Amino acid sequence: MKHLLTIILLTCCIQAAQAEKIVKRISTKAAGELVLTCNNPDSWKISTQVEQADGKEYLHINLHSATQQVPPKFKVTYTLAQKDISHLWHPRATTPYRFHPNWSGSSWQNSQLAYSIPIVAFFNDHNQNSFLMACSEVFRSVNTQMAIREEGCDMQCEINFFDSPVAPMSDYETVIRFDSRKVFWADAIREATAWIDEAAHITPCHIPDDAYAPLYSSWYQFHQNVFAKDIEEECAIASQLGMKTIIIDDGWQTDNNNRGYAFCGDWEVSKNRFPDMASHVRKVQKMGMKYMMWYSVPFVGYYSKNYKTFKGKYLRNDDNSKASVLDPRFPEVREFLASTYEKAMKEWGIDGFKLDFIDQFKLPKTDPAIAEDYAGRDYKSVPEATDALMKEIKKRIMDVNPNALIEFRQAYMGPAIRQYGNMIRVGDCPGDMTANRIGIANLRLTSGNTAVHADMLEWNKAESALNASRTILSCMFGVIQYSVMLRDIPEDHQKVIRHWLSFSQKHQETLLKSEFKPYSPEAGFPLIEAQSKDERIIGVYQDNICLQTGTTDRKIYILNATCTDHIIADIPANANMTTFDMFGNNIRQQKVKAGIQRMAIPAGGYALLD
Repeated sequence: MKHLLTIILLTCCIQAAQAEKIVKRISTKAAGELVLTCNNPDSWKISTQVEQADGKEYLHINLHSATQQVPPKFKVTYTLAQKDISHLWHPRATTPYRFHPNWSGSSWQNSQLAYSIPIVAFFNDHNQNSFLMACSEVFRSVNTQMAIREEGCDMQCEINFFDSPVAPMSDYETVIRFDSRKVFWADAIREATAWIDEAAHITPCHIPDDAYAPLYSSWYQFHQNVFAKDIEEECAIASQLGMKTIIIDDGWQTDNNNRGYAFCGDWEVSKNRFPDMASHVRKVQKMGMKYMMWYSVPFVGYYSKNYKTFKGKYLRNDDNSKASVLDPRFPEVREFLASTYEKAMKEWGIDGFKLDFIDQFKLPKTDPAIAEDYAGRDYKSVPEATDALMKEIKKRIMDVNPNALIEFRQAYMGPAIRQYGNMIRVGDCPGDMTANRIGIANLRLTSGNTAVHADMLEWNKAESALNASRTILSCMFGVIQYSVMLRDIPEDHQKVIRHWLSFSQKHQETLLKSEFKPYSPEAGFPLIEAQSKDERIIGVYQDNICLQTGTTDRKIYILNATCTDHIIADIPANANMTTFDMFGNNIRQQKVKAGIQRMAIPAGGYALLD
């Protein structure tokens, strides 16, 4: 029996070795020797070329076939010595960053049209880039591993292409970028994102000023239990505090409160909840707020009237959510979705949409279209059809209102998604100020000038005003969305909200649109800085670190998001300092001398150096 098992194992190893044919060995300066292997290349011709420019290297990979056929799986592997490599960064992290061993499933990062972005990077303890990999493929699936190999303490790196179902083609090209320059880690990521935009021919969506305005969301406090009267009462308070937009989340389209998506797909207003939607929208807009509505784009619920209408036009079923996922390759599916949003814009006069779950437009292990020879579908590729769908949706919406607001959230993010919307929100992290801050920082690096939003802020009404202020300050470098029950929170909580809403609007240009520098991601970004021509704003999120204020060539604002009433800072020159509490009250004015010192700044408040 033992000998039989040995023979079976040896046979499997031989078959695996035969299946993975080494096609190319490629020499690079940044990554050393690269190995390109391919499962059964058959008649496909694979060519490569390495290009060097501005301290980076680019590996061009081309596949060609004389006929249309499904391309073969292939991968690029290489090994890096773990030298001056302390941490790993990837776009979806919301907790401190760590390495995973190469045998762990957690070591893999996936990206595709509506999920993440193909960038993974190593950095050191000096906030310097050590090595970055980026790929120009943002539509099809790319699986990437940059993990620790226990033998020798090396970093094993692997990039996989076409390891999930893909449509036939005859030509394919992708480019992999390697960057080992010792530059500020965030700059390397920001530059790589801009390069992907250019390489993938991405044109971001128009971004109106309202995309940067603070807003209120119904989700965390109401969930599906939304009614016009309650929303109008909340908006009356929200508008007085300085919020400019409302998002009505799930619940407006159903009388059912059991969560899930069993009743999605008809998109008819619940008359019990909203007797006259158009009139309700106008009431809110008269308060000075824009009105956005939530839709779960791909889902058609098992209990909806439309479920039978689209029978045979689903990618897969999801019994947990009691809904099926539409197949965007059918032209009638795309028309149904695009016309649904166009109709809502025209009939109810709304200002935009929260378009949810577009990452669910993905195939199961077997493409159901193959057995049907793609009957009824005018696209064979799901990513291409999804791209066509989202571009048509954007066009229909913006033909009605060129300044319409369209929000997506992590993990559907990155260059491709920026074509379809102008707001990208941190993925759900209720009550977690650290995860929110990390999510904002990551999105700021990969979203260009698209408006980056915090996940909706909430806290218990029995919480202290100080911790309410700290929660807000943790999200100050993104557009803040609130989802506390405003009618129930204490007056001092409202005063905190009102002050920081005013501050964020007054300093919007610096906080949201100017030079952005997040430090030490491995520690949860204890320090974040933004700088414009006239001012520098620094958020401090950890006690007892020494803040470098930088030159006093402009106004410097220091936001104290810690629990202590002081900040340790190194100031290069004498300055005047004015301190403010969490409500915006002027506490004191004094002169401070150059050098390292303990500065008295109220917890939850801030100081101005000028």
